[in-house]
Amino acid sequence: MNTDSNGYKGPLDGLKVIDWTMWQFGPISTVMLADMGAEVIKVESLDGDHGRQFGQIMGINTELADGVNAYFESMNRQKLGIALDLKNPRGLKILHKLVAESDIFVENFRKGVAERLGLGYEDLLKHNEKIIYASASGYGPKGPDSAKPALELAAEARAGALWWTGPDDGMPYPAGMADQIGGIMLSYGVIGAIVARERFGFGQRVDASHLGSMIWAHGMPEGIKFLTGKEFPRTDRTIVAQPLWNYYQCKDGEWLAFSMSQNRYWSQFCNALGIPECIEDPRFSTTEVRADNREELIPLLDDVFATKNREEWEAELAKYKDLIWERVQRSLDLLDDPQVVENNYVVEFDHPVVGPTKWPQTPLTYSKTPLSTRKMAPTHGENTEEILLERLGYTWDDIVSLKDDGVIL
Repeated sequence: MNTDSNGYKGPLDGLKVIDWTMWQFGPISTVMLADMGAEVIKVESLDGDHGRQFGQIMGINTELADGVNAYFESMNRQKLGIALDLKNPRGLKILHKLVAESDIFVENFRKGVAERLGLGYEDLLKHNEKIIYASASGYGPKGPDSAKPALELAAEARAGALWWTGPDDGMPYPAGMADQIGGIMLSYGVIGAIVARERFGFGQRVDASHLGSMIWAHGMPEGIKFLTGKEFPRTDRTIVAQPLWNYYQCKDGEWLAFSMSQNRYWSQFCNALGIPECIEDPRFSTTEVRADNREELIPLLDDVFATKNREEWEAELAKYKDLIWERVQRSLDLLDDPQVVENNYVVEFDHPVVGPTKWPQTPLTYSKTPLSTRKMAPTHGENTEEILLERLGYTWDDIVSLKDDGVIL
């Protein structure tokens, strides 16, 4: 376990979170809180989070070993688990008792579900007036579609995100990030509420949505569009207006990407590529003329990059320290990337079922309260008895009775 000399598990060590969420949006927010040291209890129905069957539902093989599901595991590590029938008054009472001794309650069910079960914000205030109630939705807590169901692709469509990437061929392309960015925004909101409670002494409700999070995720271009009233055209790499903000394929089929928008890079770029004659070429010498002649310049650059393998080009480019470029990596390349490893963006964990594994870590670095991965995701209802006995004062006779009544597993 990675803790500092004072034994902290992270900056949120000591805070207690009830995670009544499923799929990805909600669980991502709570796994981030858990990574930061909070104790998170995942509350599932007796049927379990649908994410446990993700592979069967989506037709993707996500099973690892002995029922361990990569989809569920990746978003629920660090957490304790309890399974309750919340439609049973005794199950609801258990959750209310947990609320009374917790700091944060997170839910991502369709509008009205929590209220019908007695788990809305106003309901929980009766049990803990300082509770921070975090709610994840598709379209926000207000408005005519606030109760409309949403999952990632539908929310991305509503947010305009299907037109952000891909060629200008009239086809929409999914961004595949609404759940992740939504979870990040929700955890950000929770941390703000924690600070407010420390400063002002009250809890409050926090809302984050797919729709709002996706608009914010694309905030710079969206802000420009809103101010100018103009959509950005999607352009193929072969006709981008700024050839120094583009990517090129090398002889070995690998790619290099460049992120340079100012004219001052042009001479170094040309020297690195061995085409100094292009520096003063009137067709390419300024940003404006390069844009005008891009359909001539980009094929020329393609031909140049096709003469050497990527590693050879990297050696040449490294001689020019101001150039902004990077290799185009694939996901599995990240596991051996020294920057990823050194900064703990991917961490190793000896999973008790699967064995040695690697995980994306919430990418925050704290000098005195470092983050750590401490445990696998809970099996269905794994800590139910422990929580009831050690936290809430139930007896073994109570446990037997609750099981007989179908309240717990």
